[in-house]
Amino acid sequence: MLGAANIRLIGAGAMTSAMTIPAPPRPLAGIVLRLAAMALLGVMLALVKLADERGVHLLESLFWRQALSVPAIILWVMFSGGIGQLRSDRPLAHVRRSALGLTGIVINTAAIILLPMAEATTIGLSAPIFGVLLAALLLGEVVDRARWGAVLLGFIGVLVVIGPAFSVSFDTALIPGIALALVGAAMNAVIAVAVRDLSRTDGTLTILFWFCFLSLVPLGIAMVFVASPHDPAEWALLIGIFATGFVAQIMLTNALRLAPVSVVMPMDYSSLLWSIMLGWWLFGTLPAAATWAGAPLIIASGLFIALREHGKSQPKKGQI
Repeated sequence: MLGAANIRLIGAGAMTSAMTIPAPPRPLAGIVLRLAAMALLGVMLALVKLADERGVHLLESLFWRQALSVPAIILWVMFSGGIGQLRSDRPLAHVRRSALGLTGIVINTAAIILLPMAEATTIGLSAPIFGVLLAALLLGEVVDRARWGAVLLGFIGVLVVIGPAFSVSFDTALIPGIALALVGAAMNAVIAVAVRDLSRTDGTLTILFWFCFLSLVPLGIAMVFVASPHDPAEWALLIGIFATGFVAQIMLTNALRLAPVSVVMPMDYSSLLWSIMLGWWLFGTLPAAATWAGAPLIIASGLFIALREHGKSQPKKGQI
């Protein structure tokens, strides 16, 4: 985890950097993008889990996801305004965001491999609690009681799901996966704050390019030790991991440009539904019965925030 000084730096960057790319607030659009990204990330994590079962190392899956993203971004910007779009006046902020992002990806995907998809996702859903807290403390976002209540309602739903699953028949082999999922949830919140900070000065493709490019350094070193030959099915999985992860990353970054962290992060609760469906379809696993009791609370939390923010974004009667 970050030290207190580094945490303060994330928030301070937003105060000291120029507001060169103002993004008009569009809470509903940010929410929709976050929901779509959660669906794609669910598919990506399922593909990583399938690749792991076929012997593809986690770090190799991540390497190819990032390595294929770099030329894709370069081609994109070359046909949409020029390579100059990737220039940034905040190199250290990108290094920090890349270190956080890569650490978070490794931790969260490792948790998915070590745990059933539904259980790993459920534990990770504590991220919005950290996100709302960090957004209030570091970015100065105003979080009212209604939004706090909605986030807490979703977290109660998470507790309903996770409690019986691990207290009735606890398996000590699950401890590493549980620990990684909890740390990953906290990391996701810190990453969201870092991306929100960078999005105030740099564009979406700039943030994504430097994240992918810089993370290739440690991943490239790791490839010396974990790389292996692959059959066509394994290459198809690796390409699928790249495609879903690439599009999801663009959606996640844009969502944080359009809406505050404390608004979009509660949408992560929807990932539970995707993990349930994909876990059953691809791996033949179903969550405990308590999941069906907690899921309505989680869904209600996200829907409340979405509808409330949509209402707030509409002009009041008589207002132009």
